[in-house]
Amino acid sequence: MRGYGMFSEAGNSAVAKIVECAETAMLSWPVVESMLEALSTDERYPEATDTVVREFVYYDLFGA
Repeated sequence: MRGYGMFSEAGNSAVAKIVECAETAMLSWPVVESMLEALSTDERYPEATDTVVREFVYYDLFGA
């Protein structure tokens, strides 16, 4: 599994699910970003909106 800069494998897995969903549904960046924001409200994954996480996700979905 790709690392997304999360602090745990569970966090990377949660973000990977968002990426998979976004690819399947062809979601826009604002929608994906709101999904990361929602994930960050879980006390286990506050880093979901960190710049490094957002950059990894954006690159995976939309390229450079």
